[in-house]
Amino acid sequence: MFPSLADIVRSHGRQRPDAPALVAGDTTVTYGELDDRSSRVAQAFATAGVGFGDRVAFVEKNGVEFFDVAFGLAKIGAVGVPVNWRLAAPEMRHVIADSGARIVVVGQKFADHLEAIEADLDADIVVIGSHPRWPAFDAWAAAHPAVDPGVVTGPDDLVFLMYTSGTTGLPKGVMLSNANFVCKTAGVAGPWQFDADAVSLAVMPLFHMAGCGWALAGLWQGAATVVLRDVDPVAILDAIARHRVTNMLLVPAVIQFLLDSDSVEDVDLSHLRVIVYGASPISDDVLTRGIARFGGIFAQVYGMTETTGSITQLDGPDHVPELLRSCGRPYPWVQIRVVGEDGTDVAPGTVGEVWTRSEQNMLGYWNNPDATAATLTPDGWLKTGDAGSVDADGYLYLHDRIKDMIVSGGENVYPAEVENVLMTHPA
Repeated sequence: MFPSLADIVRSHGRQRPDAPALVAGDTTVTYGELDDRSSRVAQAFATAGVGFGDRVAFVEKNGVEFFDVAFGLAKIGAVGVPVNWRLAAPEMRHVIADSGARIVVVGQKFADHLEAIEADLDADIVVIGSHPRWPAFDAWAAAHPAVDPGVVTGPDDLVFLMYTSGTTGLPKGVMLSNANFVCKTAGVAGPWQFDADAVSLAVMPLFHMAGCGWALAGLWQGAATVVLRDVDPVAILDAIARHRVTNMLLVPAVIQFLLDSDSVEDVDLSHLRVIVYGASPISDDVLTRGIARFGGIFAQVYGMTETTGSITQLDGPDHVPELLRSCGRPYPWVQIRVVGEDGTDVAPGTVGEVWTRSEQNMLGYWNNPDATAATLTPDGWLKTGDAGSVDADGYLYLHDRIKDMIVSGGENVYPAEVENVLMTHPA
């Protein structure tokens, strides 16, 4: 087991330098090359004054550069701040300013967002591509030696500050540490069927835990990771066939896009091991069609940014009618409880707030002690804000957000329950 995020590339770079780590378009980056590239980036950041604990924001679609930056920062004990590139300029300003980022690495396509808020930021800017005023990332990194700074980080040192809007207020920075990712990425190797021979598809946005966490889990095991810039059904099916993808994580809407594609029947899917899905409800129709086309290899997950992603999983054999509304059982290292308004555990089948405890739980919210205190208990439980129930066999069922509960005729009604009924209507 690697002790830190940086040690993923350090170890694989030494032991399997010629094995493919990343494939993006026509570019293949081996583990040895990724180790060298991230060391150059680490040296570039250090020369620019980025030190231990400092933050660097990243605003760009999926690409090799995300991993150059993430591992480069990990090698100097600095913290990555992946920014949702869909945000409007004012929201982007809040995330970058709140994080106190010293440098922003931005894709050329999003340079205008940074130009609009540049005067409000106390940060240098490096562009992936070209810009009349800002240095180009490739040349900026290439000017430094491929020498690992060798900074040692501890379990509780931050590696990512990931902003989540949740359901209320401005986006909050979720503080995630080495220990969070060590627990998660090592633990899901079995449930997600990752090994050094796997070929992983990273198509979900890397600013999101579903994208970043998935990609890092594959790299942890030494898998080859195929990185797609955009969610394009044709490109996804082409990548599955071309690279013989074995593992992928998709949201239900993308699964539906694939099933509706004219070419889905022509693609060889025999090498797929698992399709992990989550982040939103899936209809019975899409799931049934998906199993008919892809096979019984679906695994549903539930989690949140604050828990370093998934904490429960419904495996393929559990995709039977009576369990399809469940999001599975907690991983062996994760504890789940359902708590009533009085703060005590409710009986099986009774709806309450889902609480969880594991080493995947965040350290807290950045610069927000009140929100941290409202979410994390002194004894390590994280209040998810989700209404749910657990059956006698330990399967978790989600109902909605606690704050969305409607009281009707003295009974608690959750919008998701109404939505589930509506989804069964043939119209």
